[in-house]
Amino acid sequence: MGRRSPSTRLRAALAALAVAAATGAVLTVPEATAATTAAGATGYASQNGGTTGGAGGQTVRATTGTEIHAALCGRASSSTPLTIQVEGTINHANTAKVSGDSCNTAAGVIELKQISNVTIVGVGAGAVFDQVGIHIRESSNIIVQNVTVRNVKKSGSPTSNGGDAIGMESDVRNVWVDHVTLEASGGEAEGFDGLFDMKDNTQYVTLSYSVLRNSGRGGLVGSSETELSNGFITYHHNLYENIDSRAPLLRGGIAHMYDNHYRQLNESGINSRAGARAKVENNYFEDSKDVLGTFYTDAAGYWQVAGNVFDNVTWSPKGTDYNPAGPNPVSNTTVSVPYAYTPDSASCVPDVVARTAGAGKGLLVSDGSCTPQTPSPTPTPTAPTPTPTPTATATATPPSGSNLSIGAGADGSSKADGTSYGNVRDGSLATYWSPAGTTGSVSVKWGAPTTISSVRIREAAGAGTVTGWRLLNADTGAVLSTGSAAGTVSFPATSLAKVTFEITSATGTPRVAEFETYA
Repeated sequence: MGRRSPSTRLRAALAALAVAAATGAVLTVPEATAATTAAGATGYASQNGGTTGGAGGQTVRATTGTEIHAALCGRASSSTPLTIQVEGTINHANTAKVSGDSCNTAAGVIELKQISNVTIVGVGAGAVFDQVGIHIRESSNIIVQNVTVRNVKKSGSPTSNGGDAIGMESDVRNVWVDHVTLEASGGEAEGFDGLFDMKDNTQYVTLSYSVLRNSGRGGLVGSSETELSNGFITYHHNLYENIDSRAPLLRGGIAHMYDNHYRQLNESGINSRAGARAKVENNYFEDSKDVLGTFYTDAAGYWQVAGNVFDNVTWSPKGTDYNPAGPNPVSNTTVSVPYAYTPDSASCVPDVVARTAGAGKGLLVSDGSCTPQTPSPTPTPTAPTPTPTPTATATATPPSGSNLSIGAGADGSSKADGTSYGNVRDGSLATYWSPAGTTGSVSVKWGAPTTISSVRIREAAGAGTVTGWRLLNADTGAVLSTGSAAGTVSFPATSLAKVTFEITSATGTPRVAEFETYA
């Protein structure tokens, strides 16, 4: 993993903050506004049906962690829309486990587990999660907005959420974290871990207008070089300040970083590795070291750069497992994103981010004009409304031509014991892949963009049958088609390097014998 102990610069900066606090020069809890509505989710969180949180549901107030859990447990079901307005300090003393049919909570952590359609928003004088992390697991359509999460530890006392300020894992979809402040008081040696971590099949996430500071680790996407099921993450208008590394660390997947202000990255910054592809544009890098590249591994990652400013950035020599993109970063891949956005010029990013990012900033945003403004509230839907998706009826008629999956690569989100991703493109109906449960995804991939216009899914007899699926362009996250049974489906010819078959429902554990692709 390479260098991981907090650097001298991190320690020095934290010491300076401590002195300022002792003299009364630091306000530890910024005053928050009471705004609870804002423009809709941006970036990748706007895709895959969108992220609306608890819109259209009941709104409740909470001043303790226990009350947050009680609100989750008081819903009619685990998917009933709910907005929780939070004010005050949430800590271990007031965060207990609450039981119920619509929740799965735990003490000492804000547990958003096996739920959907929830918004947590800070109001009034502000919401501070003090040494209590927010854990999102097996959940979807979650919004966290206008809160501060600080000093969450994985070692020492008290501990919470594995040391992550906000952590996501295990089949998480559509999370929008906006106008939050995430901060620690050191690195791993002091008991802290990441500020914003995603792993184990977490997708369609946006972090916007937020502050991440004073930590050894900013955050990661993917927990190991072989855990590559995460992606489609957008980071925009955030401040990363006094961070040693992982700003963020990307293992596989696609990420889009624009209009962020990176200041005092002490060891390394955006670490794209293990095949990850990062679109890095209109960011302002300042007083930092090795802000972009592949670090601490020889498993290469890739980047597309445009419009960035590098202000007093130093670059190390290249090594076997250390490949900085600078001193003159150039693109080594291209990344297309499926959503509309208007970036601010990098030259005004420090000013815009300083005026908009973090909790207690009135949810101010910028529309590309370098001028902070109050967002226009979006209409409140009664339920999450999926974006229109090309649909087709799967048929048993096989397509003509060669099966392009033969000889291609394969990966996926999970696999049952005794199965392999590669079994779906080996031309044999005697072998198969199964997810570790009733849902999961498997992908076919090529070393270069390949044009396909039809897919044939062939199931093997087993414990379950596919009853719901989506076909995704894994390069962009766009949905090519959806359906309710395996078979052959056609769609407009699409050039891509990776296509994903995602099972959303099944009668039991399904078996996919072949995932055939055709031009």
